[in-house]
Amino acid sequence: MQVVVEKESESKKTRGVFVFLEQTGGTLENVSLEVLGKGREIADQLGVRLTGILLGENLEEAFRECTSRGADLVLVGESPLLENFTTEAYSQVISHIVREHDPDIFLVGATHNGTSLAANLAIKLHAGLMAHVVDLDIEKETGKLLGSVPGFGGNIVAVCKCKKGRPQMATIRPGIFKPHPVSESRSGTVKPINLDTLKPEDVKCRVVEKSVGESIEISHAEKVVVAGLGLKDNLTLAKSLAQKISGIMAVSRPVADKGAAPKDLVVGSTGSSLNAKLALVLGISGAAHFSSGIRDVETVIAINSDPDAPIFSQADYCVTGDLFKIVPELVSELESSGGVKQ
Repeated sequence: MQVVVEKESESKKTRGVFVFLEQTGGTLENVSLEVLGKGREIADQLGVRLTGILLGENLEEAFRECTSRGADLVLVGESPLLENFTTEAYSQVISHIVREHDPDIFLVGATHNGTSLAANLAIKLHAGLMAHVVDLDIEKETGKLLGSVPGFGGNIVAVCKCKKGRPQMATIRPGIFKPHPVSESRSGTVKPINLDTLKPEDVKCRVVEKSVGESIEISHAEKVVVAGLGLKDNLTLAKSLAQKISGIMAVSRPVADKGAAPKDLVVGSTGSSLNAKLALVLGISGAAHFSSGIRDVETVIAINSDPDAPIFSQADYCVTGDLFKIVPELVSELESSGGVKQ
């Protein structure tokens, strides 16, 4: 892999497709790699350059990974003022970059930081913004960016486009797209960002302490047991089954809304999308807002007491019966056989 570092030079418009590359402690967030991969596809469709914006400190490993995964150009801003994400500082720097380079499209991962940044930038730049999209495409007649956005609790998916303003902006849900594999043969350019306009007095919000807890990225799990309201808050059964198949447990949105599980375990249009090899869906009716989260699962096994449950039309294997009888028997059988090894 060849990385060329350009010195700061006189402003030249880059246009093309831009991607915000979110990182923590110098390590790229998974969603940044996912968005970068989709950005590469969009840029190739349009025949333009793909540019990443990377802000923080000690970013050498991060920008090298970006070029090896598809970025033609990475604009890097390193400063103690950018070590921790703050909407104020990041939006000030990025809005200046966007005005300078005038990209056609700007994509951001729909994390907490990403959604805050994108909303702030859309206002500063008077740009259109499509939020939490689950697919992207290009309109052949106009070259406009098309974003598929779930609506009405996920019961519909609306195809939207930005009619006015530049750039066309979209935030992209984590777990939707797959990162491009690392290619050591790719060459990319890295260019430092001029941060002279960023002063300590401009950053009025400082991070004085961070508390980092463990979280589970269910979108990247290979085996998942998804618990619904049919389990009547008895998540012990789902956890036991997940353990026996060497997987993790996730939930439908109503289960999390009742406080029985954290929101980061939600599957569906208001949570994460699964890319698992196997998903066992327990006691979930299968409404559209949930089913959108399992569309990329290789094998879906659904267990439900209702033979007419919509989930059965989404499943590869359907089991009709009492969860409180079937699941314990399944756990017992897995225990006697030593669980699922593959």
